[in-house]
Amino acid sequence: MRIGLVTDSCCDLPRDFLDQHQIVILPITIHGYDGTFIDSRDPVATRNFYRHQAEAGVTNFESEPFSVEQIRELFLSRLVLEFDSVFCLTVMQSRSQIFNHCTQAARAIITEYRPIREQANLTKPFTLRVFDSANIFAAQGLVVAEVARLISQQASNSEITKYIERLTQTTQGFLMPADLSQLRHQARRKGDKSVGFLSYALGSALDIKPVVRVYRGETTSVARIHGFHNGVEKLFLFAQAQLERGLFAPTICVSYGGDPAVVENMPAYQKLKQACKNHDVQLLLGEMGTTAGVNIGPGGVGLAFASEIEAVLD
Repeated sequence: MRIGLVTDSCCDLPRDFLDQHQIVILPITIHGYDGTFIDSRDPVATRNFYRHQAEAGVTNFESEPFSVEQIRELFLSRLVLEFDSVFCLTVMQSRSQIFNHCTQAARAIITEYRPIREQANLTKPFTLRVFDSANIFAAQGLVVAEVARLISQQASNSEITKYIERLTQTTQGFLMPADLSQLRHQARRKGDKSVGFLSYALGSALDIKPVVRVYRGETTSVARIHGFHNGVEKLFLFAQAQLERGLFAPTICVSYGGDPAVVENMPAYQKLKQACKNHDVQLLLGEMGTTAGVNIGPGGVGLAFASEIEAVLD
């Protein structure tokens, strides 16, 4: 059985990983003051977007996901022919309409695919499952990466489904902005109180950075750390400690709002990389997608792991 994997461009994974596993991306359009940018996880275009955003100091962006009709067209024109079964993993539904759009499109796809496959002499039925990853950005990437691993190991649909259900309950994502202005602007626009005005004012004045955790579909501020580089170092050491305690899934994802080489050169990241090698855990580092970037700003860092123990960042 040919099993396909679809996600949206909120998913932070390296481009070479996406290509290797033939993961299909649902693009997201970013509307800014000087036009639009279509985020399809192109590394060069993403870095240019961050560079432009940092130079212009722009904070006012809107994102627009694929419509129900666009998703339906993608599946019926291509995916029902390329695959016999598809798993679609979206950014958490409390943050975007992508899950709802995919769910609505799935109803039409399942009722309309048969003549298309029959014309191509494909006799097997087509199946489609849509899942809310219950997470965002690097943590959404972890869920997708783990499903890609199971597909490559030729796991059955039922095995993959059960694993996704556990992953969505154990994957924990952490975000640290380099600058609070973008995070607060977007949080206010969406009614998110994770970073209030007082926290923003004090944080900006004292260089105190919040660490935002995303877990089971909710976002909360779990720590405040003085200095961005100090905070990132603590975040990597924290992930290393969780790794050594034991993870639910053998993957850690890291994303950066800019050139990932910046993170690669950090000593704490190198320590985490060595720990992952020692424990046979894959460490995936890639560009933070523009959807993440317009929410927490250029230069931000995302990190994710899956653990059956709710991790507490001191």
